[in-house]
Order: sequence, then structure tokens, then C-alpha cells
Amino acid sequence: MPGHRPTVFALHGLGLSHRLFDPVADRLADLCPVGDPDGLDLIALDLPGFGDRAGDRVDGLETTVDAVVRAIAAAQPSCWLLLGHSMGAKIVTLVAARTLQGATPLFGLRGVVLLAGSPPSPEPMDEDRRATMIDWVARGPMDDDAANAFVDANVGGPLRPEVRRMIIDDLRRCSPTAWRDWLERGSRTDVSGEVGALPVPALIVAGGSDGDLGPDAQRDLNGPVYPRHRVRVLDGAGHLLPVERPAEVAEAVLDFWRSTAGRGPRVSDDVAAVIGSDRTSPRTRAALAERALPDVPDAEPQVLDRRQLATLGALAEVVVPQTGPTIDLARRVDRALADGGGDGWRHDGLPGDVEAYRAALDALEGLTDLDAAQREAILAAVADGDYAPVGSRLTAAQLRLWFDDLRVDLVRPYVTHPATMARIGYDGWAGGADAPRQQGFRLIGADEREPWEPGAGAAEVTP
Repeated sequence: MPGHRPTVFALHGLGLSHRLFDPVADRLADLCPVGDPDGLDLIALDLPGFGDRAGDRVDGLETTVDAVVRAIAAAQPSCWLLLGHSMGAKIVTLVAARTLQGATPLFGLRGVVLLAGSPPSPEPMDEDRRATMIDWVARGPMDDDAANAFVDANVGGPLRPEVRRMIIDDLRRCSPTAWRDWLERGSRTDVSGEVGALPVPALIVAGGSDGDLGPDAQRDLNGPVYPRHRVRVLDGAGHLLPVERPAEVAEAVLDFWRSTAGRGPRVSDDVAAVIGSDRTSPRTRAALAERALPDVPDAEPQVLDRRQLATLGALAEVVVPQTGPTIDLARRVDRALADGGGDGWRHDGLPGDVEAYRAALDALEGLTDLDAAQREAILAAVADGDYAPVGSRLTAAQLRLWFDDLRVDLVRPYVTHPATMARIGYDGWAGGADAPRQQGFRLIGADEREPWEPGAGAAEVTP
């Protein structure tokens, strides 16, 4: 599907189907008319055992995660979001984690949306209620009474009759095996150790009247998994958010895309396909996936204060001028300082990295108020060792040394971003994945294979 718009892949909750997202998709279509390049398309998937896939074999979370990865890969997305409701949110988190680890043939994930999401840790649930829900399918598919009881317990107000009927029909046709598998195993399985903390931006939406998975549970259980998250609470809504508040959900997703997940440069479809292929090792794919994530514009800086971050941003505009969608290099340097990152080389005579940055940026305060020519004049003086304002904690010589380091620190995240590498035609990351290698490459390029690589043909081998 080359050339398609950014896509939201949506996963439903327990007992439901892709139809859960029909009202959200309709509202998104109204907000994003055909031809709007800043719009979103939504593809809702049926999970194994539910909806049109009620007859599929179900064997724990792995079966479901693998099925979702295959479905997304078949769509060949290069820029996409994951959206998960309830049970589907746990699957989303696993798919996101594995994609960012380079363990799937996917590239281009930009953000995650959780709607009343089940966490990667065991889902909070009253055990008597769990037993009752399991008993609903003890003798086969659930009946109307059980389906109605489920809906009544999961909404904050009445649904339109046709929507309620759709939900009940989906509940009645879902696989009893899949229903039990989630309640007995999937919801209890703790995958938080595998997932860890994910750097992808996230929108967490909670119903104000949801019981087990309401606002407090979302902040406590899903918040730590997504450090770069924001929470939105829909007052009065229950657990079935996509059908209770479809317009608000669609608008929240689109706002998240336009304000955060859609920011920054993207790679083309063909480059994304090569990164997701066996030409790229999982380790390299993981590094590229994280570098391609958008920066959260309103996030608190980690080491610098907001004033220092603004000054660093003004410096970045001079040192690495960018056109089109830009990388927030100042935030990336701030994160690298917080992580203790860098190339390991620092000039003798400077204090530690964090102290040097804070002192230098304080000395350059006010740069944000100057025009481009004035900024360049000051930085030229800094580079020559001729600038040290009154009160600076660094000497002119130290500011010059720091500025040497700064230029490296700003250029590095720019040139290693996959969009930059694609722009300059660099594809050295596509070196043949993890196949057994021999010393000495003869063919250079992502479209060529060495004779010892899997898939190499005679036509590709040069004497």
C-alpha cells in the first residue's frame, strides 16, 4: 500500500470485534477528508477468537500478538499508530514493545493510544466477578442475558439501541475458548518485565465512571509503562469508550497525532520496508525505531530547566538549520545528558557535562530574543574564544571548548535519524541482518546481497 496516509491500527476489547470502532472511524472520516495529508485512516482488526475470526485457534497472548503483527505487516505501513481498547491495549503494548526492540518486521510506529487499557501487569478484577463471567460460557456461547449483563456493567449511560444490539451480537458470537483464555490466563499474565518502560509517546484515555480500569488505574498501571504519556478522562463514561464517546475519542486521537505523534520527519515507504526487512538486523532496527520516534513538545526537560532548554533550541537552529518537519535536537541533547550519553570524549578543563551545559546556557541566556544575525555573531565570538558575559561561571576559553562539544552533540542526533540518512542516501544499516558473515563486503547498497547472504542470486555476484 505505498503512498497511503498515516494509519491507526485499532484492537478491540474482550468479546467485541472490529465493529466497536465503526463510530470512531466515521468521525475520523469526517475530520480527515480524502486528500488531507495530515489526516488519519483507521484499520480495525479482529483478534483471534472474536468477530469474524471467532473460529480461529487461540492459545494465549503469543497467538494474538503474532496475528496482529502479521496483519499490520500485510498493510505495509511506514507511519502508524496503535490503538487498543481494554484487552486490546495489552496486546498493543506487547506489539509496541517488540517493534521498538526490533523483534518484528515493522517500522514507523509513532505513538500509542490506550482506551480503558488493560495493563501489561495482571489486570485488576474482582475474583467473584471473574468466576461469574467465566460461567457465562461454561455451556457454550453466552446467551442474551449474560451479554446484556456485560453491557450494563460496562457503560456509564445508555447506548443507542442499534449500537447495543451490535455489541450483544459480537459478545454472543465470540469464541468461548477465547473468552475463557483471556479471563483465566491473558488478563492474569504479567508481561511487564518484557515490556519495561517504552519511549513511544502515548495517549491514555479513561472513562470517569469505569470501575477497575478507570483514571486511577490507568495512571498507576499504564502510566509508568509509557513515561511520555498524557491522560485524558471522559467524565461520566464507562468502559466501552469507542461506542459511548466515539466523537471525543476520534477527536482526541487526531489531536494526539497532530500535536505529538505526527511531529518530526518521516521516512518513505520504501525505506521503511527495507528497515523492516531481513536486510536490517533487529538490533539496528530497534535503534532506528527509537530514533524515529517523535519528540513530545510539552514534556518537562529532564536535566535542563525550561529557560535553558529554550536557549539550547535557539543554538540548535543556528548550528543545525532544518527545513520541513524538524527534529527537536534540544530535547534529544537534554535526554542524552540525563542518560549519561555521549561519545565519551570531553575537553579537559571543563566541568562535568550537566554542569557545563547549565553554566554555558545560563551565560547565553537571551539568545532567544535575538534575530538570526545577532545569534550567529555571538556564536562566532564564542567559537573564537572571545565571549564570556559578566557573571558567567565559565571563562571564554571554557565556553569555546563547550561549544566544540555542543556542535557534536547537536549534529549526532540529526545525522543518525533515519529520515536524515534516507535524505543523504545512506543505507549502511542494511548490511544483511544477522546472517553468518564472511570478512570483506564487495557489494555496497541495500539493493544488493553478498554471495554468502540468504537470498543472493547469481546476478548479484560480481567477480
